[in-house]
Amino acid sequence: MQAKKRYLILLSAGACLSLLFYLGFELPPARRGRHERGGGGGRRGEQQQPWPHFSDPLSPLQPWEDRTDTEEYNVHISPRQKRDVNTSVYRGRRCRMESCFDHSLCQKTGFKVYVYPQQKGEKISESYQNILASIESSRFYTSDPGQACLFILSLDTLDRDQLSPQYVHNLKTKIQNLPLWNDGRNHLIFNLYSGTWPDYTEDLGFDIGQAMLAKASISTENFRPNFDVSIPLFSKDHARTGGDRGFLKYNTIPPFRKYMLVFKGKRYLTGIGSDTRNALYHVHNAEDVVLLTTCKHGKDWQKHKDARCDKDNAEYDKYDYKEMLHNSTFCLVPRGRRLGSFRFLEALQAACVPVMLSNGWELPFSEIIDWKTAAVIGDERLLLQIPTTVRSIHQDKILSLRQQTQFLWEAYFSSVEKIVLTTLEIIQDRVLEQGSRSPLMWNSHPGGLFALPQYSPYLGDFPFYYATLGVRPYPKFTAVIHAVSPLVSQSQPILKLLVSVAKSQYCAQIIVLWNSDKPLPAKHRWPATSVPVIVIEGENKVMSSRFLPYETIVTDAVLSLDEDTVLSTTEVDFAFTVWQSFPERIVGYPARSHFWDSNKERWGYTSKWTNDYSMVLTGAAIYHRYYHFLYTHFLPVSLKAMVDQLANCEDILMNFLVSAVTKLPPIKVTQKKQYKETMMGQSSRASRWADPDHFAQRQTCMNKFASWFGAMPLVHSQMRLDPVLFKDQVSILRKKYRDIERL
Repeated sequence: MQAKKRYLILLSAGACLSLLFYLGFELPPARRGRHERGGGGGRRGEQQQPWPHFSDPLSPLQPWEDRTDTEEYNVHISPRQKRDVNTSVYRGRRCRMESCFDHSLCQKTGFKVYVYPQQKGEKISESYQNILASIESSRFYTSDPGQACLFILSLDTLDRDQLSPQYVHNLKTKIQNLPLWNDGRNHLIFNLYSGTWPDYTEDLGFDIGQAMLAKASISTENFRPNFDVSIPLFSKDHARTGGDRGFLKYNTIPPFRKYMLVFKGKRYLTGIGSDTRNALYHVHNAEDVVLLTTCKHGKDWQKHKDARCDKDNAEYDKYDYKEMLHNSTFCLVPRGRRLGSFRFLEALQAACVPVMLSNGWELPFSEIIDWKTAAVIGDERLLLQIPTTVRSIHQDKILSLRQQTQFLWEAYFSSVEKIVLTTLEIIQDRVLEQGSRSPLMWNSHPGGLFALPQYSPYLGDFPFYYATLGVRPYPKFTAVIHAVSPLVSQSQPILKLLVSVAKSQYCAQIIVLWNSDKPLPAKHRWPATSVPVIVIEGENKVMSSRFLPYETIVTDAVLSLDEDTVLSTTEVDFAFTVWQSFPERIVGYPARSHFWDSNKERWGYTSKWTNDYSMVLTGAAIYHRYYHFLYTHFLPVSLKAMVDQLANCEDILMNFLVSAVTKLPPIKVTQKKQYKETMMGQSSRASRWADPDHFAQRQTCMNKFASWFGAMPLVHSQMRLDPVLFKDQVSILRKKYRDIERL
């Protein structure tokens, strides 16, 4: 018995020693393993979004870039290992602007973009041609690679699906042989489709190195914050410039439509992207929730058809998609084979609030756009809750969401050009951190493309944010008189005009822009005034010089005047008072209009007195000085060169620009009749206005400008603002602007 006890004790002691010996060698590696995993978690933390953009706090169901459907794979492979499956795609997935972008290239000439010359024999899709054309026509473009900050491939990288006819073969070798490639540093690659059947991974088929991606359907797992740019999936028919306006013509109160929630699209019976669309029939009620799918796509769909296919196909054919789109409050945007969908842009344009069902999709331009203000971000795992969720949204919120869809569509998504320019502006903001846009600039009218932060770091210096900030423009104006005729007589209209303007209680200073070929007049030739008169010579004596952002203009308001304009002090005061209520618009006197000539199939220009107008000429108009900056830095050199060559149309171009920004017409105020016909006197401009070629040039300008803007931005108006007691049967002594009625 004692021997047995001793034996058991020895056996236990041996087992303990063996266990200690085993743990002594195994524990340190285990601790090292935990430390390594902790470091990996830290690196993942570095890739998180700088600010949350999903209104739904739930995280994605699974990392969608994995494209793996087997349960065994999901159980035994960690998320980090899943991401490593696509190392060929994101070998530089730790890249950020500070580590994989050479900022020194941007310091000499600013943010300039170079497009590689197209190579002979290389096929380029229409969509990629539109992208390259948008860059080459932008103010960022340079043909000199030595001045470039960013490089764009001429090789078509949009469609990397090997089954697609647009797929470019041997792209890896072709890119590596480019002399400026430099492992992709300071390069931007555009891509719409990646991967192929059956997994649809995000593999582009070549190593992107340190290049940035502007990619559609990119997952949050593969998206590199502050480096890549998520772009929307758009079709080959998407407008290159301009684009159609949104479909919200007026605000209906309450903002409900025939349908509450709709969807019409393909149903995938097997493979990636099939789960969500296969489950839509659970919430379809054929009344206000109409979610239609069809199995009838692909060559062998009948081989895989299930018991619901015939019924779904029959129901699918009963409804017209466009009718549903235009008559629904919410539009479901479920993922397809890839995370993105054409339904996204279609819903935005139709003012149908997108309901996103694509877990793990990095939404387009998520770095700058607050999508909570324009979309409902759902969760694929909570599909059955979607109808209840959208029904619970208050009608005021629905109206706000719909209005924001229209703003975002027209500001950033209505054309290929806007998508490309938004991408470039995002990257420029990263490069020029001190002059980057605020979230308010990106997410409110007129949008980031028209609000250039280089103008001022303070939002209150722009005409668009006064109401939001609760501020008002400076209560005085600077008059800029454009002089082209030599000063030969003390009775010339410019001298009378100068005296009348100087008497205005709102005038801070007068600038005479001397664009005459004759030398500047002596100082004593100008009349004495109570406000400073500054005479400066125009740059190169060209028409566009009247809209340069001169530092001598210190007020928000600019009163632009031709030398032959005849205005009284009262008219000037009244126009400025009106402008203070509409600081983002052109306010003034001489009005003109445009029309569509169906016989010639072109835009026409008319100076006839009619019941509407769409332009107020800058010969006697007030506008915000920011438009000088925008005219100089936003418009292309080609349009300004045309204006300078013709010595004509600068006023039309300014009206195009302001209407494109505001989406509103100018404002005409009360004036005496016969503005130009009786006011030019003996000035040299009289012959120009009487010249029939001058009028024909303005017709040509109209069409050239409309072509560059991609659409006609001018808006007709029938509103004229008069003083409150204008021509009322009351004593003239009771009227504030009494002199206007005597003119």
